[in-house]
Parts: sequence; C-alpha cells; structure tokens
Amino acid sequence: MTKPKVFVTRAVFPDVLERLSAHFDVECNQSDQIFSPGELLEKMRDVDGVFTTPSERVGAQEIAASPRLKAICNMAVGYNNIDLDAATKAGILVTNTPDVLNETTADFAWALLLAAARRVTESEHWLRAGEWKKWRFDTFLGADIHGATLGILGMGRIGQAIARRSMGFDMQVIYHNRSRLAPELEARANNARYVSKEALLREADHLVLVLPYSAASHHAIGAAELDLMKPTATLVNIARGGIVDDAALIAALKAGRIAAAGLDVFENEPAFNPDFLALSNVALTPHIASASEPTRRAMANCAADNLIAALSGAMPPNLLNPAARVAG
Repeated sequence: MTKPKVFVTRAVFPDVLERLSAHFDVECNQSDQIFSPGELLEKMRDVDGVFTTPSERVGAQEIAASPRLKAICNMAVGYNNIDLDAATKAGILVTNTPDVLNETTADFAWALLLAAARRVTESEHWLRAGEWKKWRFDTFLGADIHGATLGILGMGRIGQAIARRSMGFDMQVIYHNRSRLAPELEARANNARYVSKEALLREADHLVLVLPYSAASHHAIGAAELDLMKPTATLVNIARGGIVDDAALIAALKAGRIAAAGLDVFENEPAFNPDFLALSNVALTPHIASASEPTRRAMANCAADNLIAALSGAMPPNLLNPAARVAG
C-alpha cells in the first residue's frame, strides 16, 4: 500500500522524522533551506500533508495549487502564516501546537522583562567594551520589579503563566483581554484585575504583550498607546511581530517616552528594523521564547501527532478548523 506523501518544510529533530517515516513517504529539508514562495508552492503541489513552521506562508495560492493536500500542521501556537479560510473551503485540516510551550514562554517573558528593566544587556555590552573603570552610585540605574505593577495584554494560558510567576515578586497584576477571565482564573493569576486597555497602558510599570496576531491586533501598540505609558515603563513583546508598530516604538525609546523594551519578535523578521541596533535601552532576542530543547521537541512531536491523525482519518488533537472536515 502506498504511503501518503508529506513535506517537512524546515529542519526538525531526526527522531521526529523517523516517527513520520513510519507512516508516510517523507520529503524533508534537513539542510534548512529557506524556500521562496514559488519553490514552496512546487514542493507542496503533490503532497498529502505539510509540516510547517511560522516562517512559511501558506496562502490561498499555495492551497489552490495543491489538489492532494489534506492537512497543514504548524509547529507553533500562532497560525497567521496560514490562510485558514482558504484551507477550510478546500477541506484541508489545519492544526497548531498549543499548551506545550506555555511555561517555557512565560519563563522567557520574565528573562526579557528583567533584562530590560535592570539594563542587563546594556551594562554587559558596556563592560565587554572595557568601559568599567570604577564604581559609581548611578551606574546603570534601572527599575525595580518587586512591588511594581505588572500589566498583561492578552490573558490566555501564557499570560496567566506569566502572572503566576509575579507572586514571587510581590507584584500587582492588571490585564486586558477580549473577555474577562473567570474569577477562579483571576485568583490563580496572582489576583489579576481586569482593566480597560487605556487603564492598562497608564498604570503598568511593566507591560507584557501576549496576544495573538490578527488583522484586529495589528499595531495594537502604536504611537498613541506608547504615549499613554509611563516614561519609566518597560514594554516586553513575546507575542508576534506586527502587534507593535516598531517604528513608533523606536521613536518612543529614542525620545525616552518609555524607559526600555525587551523584544523577541519583530515586524518582517528576520529582516527587522535596523534602527533597533542603535538603541541601548532595548534587549533583543531572535524569536526564541519557546526555545528550550524539551519544549521544541514537544512542539515538533505535537505537530507530528496532528499530521499522523489527520492523514489517518482521525480527529487531530489540535484542529483549528473543524468545518474543514465537513467541506472535505
């Protein structure tokens, strides 16, 4: 019996490929080549399933050119790289990898928050450059975390995990979300208090962005929002590029309208705005919030589980578009 054919778009753990090979005829990309849209379209044209990462855009054109395609399994929580409507109309199942990265990503939000607020990367660069000649009372004065107000925009599972960690810092937590959490979830999240977006921006000493990217959340933080923040505030983005207007953030950091930022995601990444590099008051990392080995392995295996289920006729564990089963 001929095995279904699948394409794995980027390099992945060899043992995950072995799992997939037990079920499928697998074409993999262990050289980790970045395919152009045309090359990706050709790779997808004659496959039954595709194992994707956030770096590949699977749009209506790719979907229309892939008549055999039955499943797109994304190794990420976010799926804004996939045209979900086009996939659903074509009867193609789309999945993601939620939950397995919540705690690791929450850990990293704190790493960036502490680095930005306490000027860790800025002071390290200064030290490495040989500038440390003597102790001074005002060398790299930063902001306190303990006792401060933590603001969270987007209070899903990752946001709640970030809030729980604030208990050890004796912080007050405020949040804004599309809908308010149930009282028991607010209590577990360090007694988080629901506020308007404007109140969140005005009151937070440290603001962490954890909302999903969509047309509605594009530039959710722009010049007007940054103007509402305290000049002593820190902004951390571990969500998605495009949620922040990067040009407006650069201008705000240059002008001291906010004190610092910690950024793991950017507009047009990896080709991010180079003006960030000239700023000392921003900690920059290359989209690594979920990059612990156990978590990335869990994400890859979750995507594999989804692909195996989808192409065997079972319900994938993390199906995003149940209507596709009807359309298909």
